[in-house]
Amino acid sequence: MTQRALIVGLGIAGMASAMSLKKAGWEPVIVERAPERRTGGYFIGLQDAGKHAAERLGVLPGIHIRTPEASPNWHMTKDGRRVRVAGFADQPTRPATLLRGDIEEGLWNGVDGQVEIRFGTSPVAIVERADGVDVTLDTKDGSSTIERFDLVIGADGLRFTVRKLVFGPQEKFMHSLDAVICAYQVEEQMETFRQRDGVILNQDKRSLWVFPLQDHTPTAFFAYRTKDVDAQFERPAVETLRDVFADVEPHSIVEKALEDLSNAPDYLFDSVHTVEMDRWHKGRVVLVGDSAWCLTLFSGMGATAGLMGGQQLGEALAAQNGNVPAALKSWEGACAPTLKNSARPCGSNRRCSCHRTGFSSSCADWSCASAGVISRSFQQCISRR
Repeated sequence: MTQRALIVGLGIAGMASAMSLKKAGWEPVIVERAPERRTGGYFIGLQDAGKHAAERLGVLPGIHIRTPEASPNWHMTKDGRRVRVAGFADQPTRPATLLRGDIEEGLWNGVDGQVEIRFGTSPVAIVERADGVDVTLDTKDGSSTIERFDLVIGADGLRFTVRKLVFGPQEKFMHSLDAVICAYQVEEQMETFRQRDGVILNQDKRSLWVFPLQDHTPTAFFAYRTKDVDAQFERPAVETLRDVFADVEPHSIVEKALEDLSNAPDYLFDSVHTVEMDRWHKGRVVLVGDSAWCLTLFSGMGATAGLMGGQQLGEALAAQNGNVPAALKSWEGACAPTLKNSARPCGSNRRCSCHRTGFSSSCADWSCASAGVISRSFQQCISRR
């Protein structure tokens, strides 16, 4: 009899898990609380380990890579001078750069018509039984059903439902880095810069990055430290950022970026947290992606980790012939030690020493993880499987 898995979340980790389980002979069902599939997104990096996972899933050819060729990065000084520095794509690991939606589009083409997907649906109760997991699913139209699954996979992100229902309150696992970020697509490149140029302003624990993309407008990325995270969300994002970056120079670049934010159809404005858990599975419920190990946008590894986690989970289930407890133990045992150790940020009062990874020395005065180190850890995880 075919085993059924409920996957909560239609993001990178969720779709990667669904495809891998499908290949392993399972019947995955994805539920997504949103009424429709989200598209678009902002600049992200994809390390070799993520490309390897996408290749094993069969979706790598369908992922649109947007790494620009001959892309110089310029650190702007307060007096307007430009200093050539290394950028994100200049790391020794040479990550591909693209939009989050590019990866999700490639994965979507792999699950659309192949996997059952229910929009506007969320779990509200998860109860493990001797031979499965009973999940109460509520829909936007007010209906509610209880269904039995052999496995439940929480791939619903940093703050969402599965971890809270099964593992406990969010505050138990989420740890603030006392930082806020805002990411979105600008309407056009900054004035006086070429389309392939990266732009970096970094002053007094505040940064604005402009990440270039091939055949697409760049992503703007604001980030700053704060002692009162909650207060940052009492007003619209553009108003808060205008105050925080009021004296950052050259201010014309800041103003151009904020003007585009005012017109942006969608953007991410959020506090920065890591997730630390002793274990990622409990019985027949397992967490994958940000739900389990949120590495933050600073790591440059979120998409890679989500692809890897989902792809390897299906392979672990196949290797254990559907024995869920054994598969989850094997999967977590292979990946957790290196990922957890490498994902720990620098001390919060230290300057991130980004010369080690080839990342620009102007990254910021906050805690961040080393993308190169994490990528190597994932490669070690692969080699031990």
